[in-house]
Amino acid sequence: MSKRSQTNSGIQAHRPKPRVPVPEAPSRKWVYYSMLGGLVAILIALPFAWDPLVDWLGRNRATPKLNPAEAPGPAPKGMVWVRGGEYYRGIDDDEVLGDKGGPSGFDRLEDARIVRKVYVDGFFMDTHEVTNEQFAEFVKATNYVTYAERKPDPKDFPDYENILKRRKVKELAPFSLVFKTPTEEVANLWAPGAEHSWFEVRDYACWKHPEGKDSTIHGRENYPVVHVCWDDAVAYCKWAGKRLATETEWEFAARGGLDGALYCWGNKLKPDGKWMANTWQGKFPTHNSKEDGHEGASPVGSYPANGYGLHDMAGNVWEWCSDYYLDSYYALSPAENPQGPAASEVRYDPGKGYRVQRGGSFLCAENFCQRYLPGARGKGEQSSGNIHVGFRCVQDAPGRPK
Repeated sequence: MSKRSQTNSGIQAHRPKPRVPVPEAPSRKWVYYSMLGGLVAILIALPFAWDPLVDWLGRNRATPKLNPAEAPGPAPKGMVWVRGGEYYRGIDDDEVLGDKGGPSGFDRLEDARIVRKVYVDGFFMDTHEVTNEQFAEFVKATNYVTYAERKPDPKDFPDYENILKRRKVKELAPFSLVFKTPTEEVANLWAPGAEHSWFEVRDYACWKHPEGKDSTIHGRENYPVVHVCWDDAVAYCKWAGKRLATETEWEFAARGGLDGALYCWGNKLKPDGKWMANTWQGKFPTHNSKEDGHEGASPVGSYPANGYGLHDMAGNVWEWCSDYYLDSYYALSPAENPQGPAASEVRYDPGKGYRVQRGGSFLCAENFCQRYLPGARGKGEQSSGNIHVGFRCVQDAPGRPK
């Protein structure tokens, strides 16, 4: 190799290599803009895609598994075996909005709108609500006095002195709430205090005198007992060797094996034109057409039983459950044998002990309080009863842990 070639080779070896241009990284702001644009697109499309998505999820739910139908032993008198198993607790949008030909959607039932698969063990349940005759036997055996029959405690009434002045009395008599038909239309059924338009305090109204001291249960022995508070119902259950159902047990039983159906008997309010429950027909609270033949409560068993042999799981009178009421409980509860929250919380009435009520009553109408649906929830202050609140009992299967 010539000296010149060696020199050129050395020069080439030490010459800096050409730099390959590195593409400049895109500005972060464009990443943010892209993400924001995608989010906006999703929000715009969501209203159009939501209903099909919900429908798709509903159609593709796993079929709930039921326990064997056989009872673990003979049913106690007046009770039937409810087999237990899985079901979808709560109520769907299409049920609330009436897409199945049901209620018109005034009451959106927000506290029951989280639909989740839950499981309950089997149990025995009264075929109908506890009757006046049954409750009278309990009172005769125990000398029990219901809360509605007891002298009111001034400590329970922060405005006690003003109440006495308004009523022009020296002390309050025992009382309970009784329905009265308003003399004029109620402009807003959901306005705070609107219930005062159709409920009135009636002295000495109680289970023995449903409409007040001059009324009687004579001839109504087979009607559901009313004006019983939660504590009264629990006292009866203990005497009878039974208990109140949990809210989740109650709904499983009310559905009668028809998981996802709108009503306890199917998806039509009046199959073959027949009323299936004692509810309000007409415009509540001023006009009751009484198409079902009843203005108030009806004798237990007046309507067909559901698939588990249970009567009046919709309408007639509300039924107490064991659970405290919490509107957000469905988002928090366990999926197996839920027992309810540890305490109650109601936004508009803090500090009070509210318990769950289920099934609706003869005052539930399509234009107000559609809570006769098996998936709908209700509530009541623990120490209060009224003209349309009763209960029924359940009993554990032999050998089930307490």
